[in-house]
Amino acid sequence: MKEEVKVVLLTGGSSGIGAAAARLMCQAGMTVYAASRSGKAPEGYSGNGNIFPVVMDVNDEAAIREVVERILSEQGRLDAVVCNAGNGIAGPIEETSIEEIETQFRTTFYGVVKTIDACLPVFREQKHGRVITISSVAAVAPLPYQGFYSAVKAGILNLTKALAIETRPFGIQCCSILPGDVRTGFTAARKVALKAQAEDSPYRKRTVRGIAAMSKDEQEGMEPEVIGKAILKQLRRRRMRPEVTPTFIYSLLVWAIRRFPQSFVLRVIGKLYS
Repeated sequence: MKEEVKVVLLTGGSSGIGAAAARLMCQAGMTVYAASRSGKAPEGYSGNGNIFPVVMDVNDEAAIREVVERILSEQGRLDAVVCNAGNGIAGPIEETSIEEIETQFRTTFYGVVKTIDACLPVFREQKHGRVITISSVAAVAPLPYQGFYSAVKAGILNLTKALAIETRPFGIQCCSILPGDVRTGFTAARKVALKAQAEDSPYRKRTVRGIAAMSKDEQEGMEPEVIGKAILKQLRRRRMRPEVTPTFIYSLLVWAIRRFPQSFVLRVIGKLYS
């Protein structure tokens, strides 16, 4: 029997993909708790509907638990969690410090784990629940000068698939969404490793060219509503798909990357971004 999704916890809900997803879910009649560090209402939200902006840092386990408890107190249920919060660090692998790597993993990977862990006991007790994570095409197309971002997104994809196996006996469904290039504030917010910015860096020219090419593709990419619609579609399905790559072009690209010889794939990616 299909359990209707009525109440959703969404991280990274104030802007970009998160804001678009919050608006679309609200329009579909869902109650959305849009969490972010700022606690601001989602961009473009008119105030008509059931969106509750909440302050929540995905690095803070206590804060996550408090929000989940608030949702249960106010709504009596929690049907789905959408893990969208994340950040980006660019730079060659050799010149990215451990501290910078940890910052990438802390929010974008461990933040996902902490958020999911806070929701799973609720889902198990209800005997239903849905987990959607936001991975990336970069999970299967390793990007030079964004190697750690690619690694995090690959980790999220496989974590979600493993979780799907573990939690299926409890009536929990899991899906990972793989966006391609999306026009959001993520591009401007991306940090560059400090060592890579030095004039004497052996990687500097290639790093600058690579990041410029990626930034151009992102800012010419799809609107965040495309990803928001993909999220909503899965929440409405009787059975969510384990993995979704929105748009035909990007789904074809992922298919090709997984089937072509990897030496060829890496050469092509290198020509595009290195």
